[in-house]
Amino acid sequence: MKEFVIDTSVVVKWFSKDEDDSAIALHLRQEMLDGHCTLIAPDLLIYELANALKYNPNFTSKDVKDSMDSVYNMGIDIRGVDNLVITHAIEIAFKFNATIYDACFMALSRIEKKPFLTADYKFAKRIKGFKDVIRLSAMK
Repeated sequence: MKEFVIDTSVVVKWFSKDEDDSAIALHLRQEMLDGHCTLIAPDLLIYELANALKYNPNFTSKDVKDSMDSVYNMGIDIRGVDNLVITHAIEIAFKFNATIYDACFMALSRIEKKPFLTADYKFAKRIKGFKDVIRLSAMK
């Protein structure tokens, strides 16, 4: 079974169907729901996603709550950010001049030894030296 560590940029596309690569993101979600792949993310995804959806002008408070309920019920393997993850994230953030937030997803990917899937192409370019970084657009 395929397993990926995903970041918030992938999940946001599930709820923003007019964005580039949203069809690819929706296909990935369906693959997870059908049991063909496992998606893993740090719990930071929950905070970032709720915040991103709050600022979507098409979403009401109820829409954000409903969206978050659906995310919790989808079966994403949400992991807590422990000392090991944050230690790796700090190293990555300093090495690549990235935010700790973005680096947490990459850190979990390294620790879990699973490919990191992102739709944040600026971040993907910044961490170009890492192996197993997959751009969502490459999943076509």
